Amino acid sequence: MALEKQVAIDKIEILENGIVQVREITRILEDGVELSASYHRWTLAPKQDISDQPEKVQAICNAAWTPEVISTYEAQQAANQLGA
Repeated sequence: MALEKQVAIDKIEILENGIVQVREITRILEDGVELSASYHRWTLAPKQDISDQPEKVQAICNAAWTPEVISTYEAQQAANQLGA
């Protein structure tokens, strides 16, 4: 009986406003058969520091966060602050 723990990023989504959602799965396997799986999710906002993120998350953020996306996101955040 060999137990194994696998952790992987299994989903990366880009929302309309530029927010990037990341999902990480942790699987516990016994002799190659999955016994359990759990998920951890987090979000990243345009222009956020992503230096501590996995390489593939960084690549997607860098591709998605164009100057236009960043300026639109910042304008939305400023408008939300004024409305609060």
